[in-house]
Amino acid sequence: MADAAAKTDPTEAMITSLEMPDGTWARPAREDALGRLRSMGLPQRRDEYWKYTRPDTLTQVEAPEASVLDTDEAPMFDGVDRLRIVFVDGVFDADASDDLALEGITIERLAAADSDLHWAKSVYGVLETRGQTPVARPLAALNTAFATDGVLIHVTGKPSKPVNLVYQHKSETSDAILHNCIKMDAGTEMTLLENGPAAARFNKVLEVEIADGASFHHIRAQGRDHERRAATHIFTRLGAESQFRSFTMTVNGQLTRNDCVIELTGDDALAHVAGACVGDGDFHHDDTVFITHDAVNCNSRQVFKKVLRNGAVGVFQGKILVKEGAQKTDGYQISQSLLLDGDSQFLAKPELEIYADDVACSHGSTSGAIDEDALFYLRSRGVPEREATNLLTLAFLAEAVDEIAHEDLREGMTDRLAAWLTRRTV
Repeated sequence: MADAAAKTDPTEAMITSLEMPDGTWARPAREDALGRLRSMGLPQRRDEYWKYTRPDTLTQVEAPEASVLDTDEAPMFDGVDRLRIVFVDGVFDADASDDLALEGITIERLAAADSDLHWAKSVYGVLETRGQTPVARPLAALNTAFATDGVLIHVTGKPSKPVNLVYQHKSETSDAILHNCIKMDAGTEMTLLENGPAAARFNKVLEVEIADGASFHHIRAQGRDHERRAATHIFTRLGAESQFRSFTMTVNGQLTRNDCVIELTGDDALAHVAGACVGDGDFHHDDTVFITHDAVNCNSRQVFKKVLRNGAVGVFQGKILVKEGAQKTDGYQISQSLLLDGDSQFLAKPELEIYADDVACSHGSTSGAIDEDALFYLRSRGVPEREATNLLTLAFLAEAVDEIAHEDLREGMTDRLAAWLTRRTV
């Protein structure tokens, strides 16, 4: 009977195809997530938050094949002094990784953490569960139930260098599920770098618990394999006077869905989330953000820029929810697309839901082409048309890239975007 159900029910078919990892402390959270997944069901096109993005290839049992990009380009962040942790098609590579010891921080792998009283019990699946209300996110529940590995990071001080999670893709049929948890004690700081395509299909969750006065910086570069597919989630909860800053750069990839769920629960907290993507041809990129203000005098920013051509599709769904009593809220949201031809498409759904009266919230969304006057100005001064177009494109993306607080990392992102544009104009 169960087999028959699996054949007709996509959710049960997916569950049947996966095996829940053994474990002690994480087992209750995994089983709870499995129950929630069965209750919710995997996403379908009729779901409100999937109306612009077909989830089929993210929910089918077998991952679609994705060829491995052959490139001699140096990996992102190679010039940065950082602690490097490598996963190849979702499998930890000890030989390619650095020693996991670093002052002010403890790092363990999810697959190797076996203590019954592990600190991660207060984070793993907890923030993900909170993030299921008011919008269901079944792919995140799937991840919590079946994640095979990831990192558990407890920040107790201010480590001297960033932690870099490197996701390498080497198999055309790989299907990776990774779950990372970060717990930041009061007054601590850390920077997390992520880069690489990870797998043919990638499901990743990052949960970040930020205590009072702590500061978390996140910079991510999603690998430029042309055929990869990815569904990622970030869940974070901020204490008083804490900071969360996240930036994601995406180039290439057939399908990318990045969800970010932020909860400001302490007064005077700040949360900035930004992204820049450039897509050409068979490219669908969806940023979905939900920020809840549930404290006084908090600041949030959403800044997303998308450059699209040759039929590429960009999606932005962003919401700011200001709860009753969350006075002095400052919420800013902007999503913009630069359409380099008439075949590309940008779909946007900005939302504000406000239950407090002393707030300053705004949202805006625009789509447009290259500024012809600016293009003429540059060409009249001897700049070739293709180079002028690239310069104006980088200027368009700059507002999002500027959300990166680290100047050297900001410059590196700009260089990578410029290189991508150059490859497509020669």
